[in-house]
Amino acid sequence: MRKNDNMDFETRVPVREVMKLNPTTIDANETTAEAARSMCRDEVGSCIVLQNNLPIGIVTEEDFNCKVMAKDRKPGEVYVKEVMSTPLITIDSDAAIADAARMMVKHRVRRLPVVNAETKVIGIITVRDILSVANEINEIMNDLIVINRMNDYHAGICDRCGSMSDDLMYLDNQNICPVCRDEESIQ
Repeated sequence: MRKNDNMDFETRVPVREVMKLNPTTIDANETTAEAARSMCRDEVGSCIVLQNNLPIGIVTEEDFNCKVMAKDRKPGEVYVKEVMSTPLITIDSDAAIADAARMMVKHRVRRLPVVNAETKVIGIITVRDILSVANEINEIMNDLIVINRMNDYHAGICDRCGSMSDDLMYLDNQNICPVCRDEESIQ
């Protein structure tokens, strides 16, 4: 392969295709007990914290564990605004999922609220959402590699006779040289 050949496979799958709509939200002045009830009801691990209907933070199970329970505080007496994580890291729905993954790594977060142009929360994307798409993309790539190998002649060592060849063809899950291919067609 030449130095300038690029084998990267980039997908521009937008966040809006993967995000979950209508994420769980809670007002900053509610208690952590109420946030926990909302998370249990919706079977999620976080609530986006709103103040005047604008996102200002996020509260997660980890926040409850480390900032409430581990400090022996009563959830009904602790306000969400006291334990929420800020600043809120968000992403636009038109951004690529690859950008979302990079942001998660950079900011060390597992969830990104998805916002529209007016900074209104319209969804949420999680590490799990990205991984599910990544697995599908990997499966597609593996299929493309197999298809490409089937029609591609290349150099290497024949899996049948062990000789070096510039004209190997991938057949029956093996790299086969022209001599072995000819012998197979004679039989």
